[in-house]
Amino acid sequence: MSDMTFRLLERHQRLDARLRLLQGLRWPDPSELARLKKLKLAIKDRLTRLTARPLRPGS
Repeated sequence: MSDMTFRLLERHQRLDARLRLLQGLRWPDPSELARLKKLKLAIKDRLTRLTARPLRPGS
């Protein structure tokens, strides 16, 4: 696993934890929830692109 992949996975997990915390609140901030969900999805998409790339010969 590359360093970039590892950092993105860590960030994705931290966002997931923050989202669960906010969703557990009685009145979560809808704009903050939307922002975090959008960021989490962008990181997930980037991870998917990184892991779906074919390996270069000699790598």
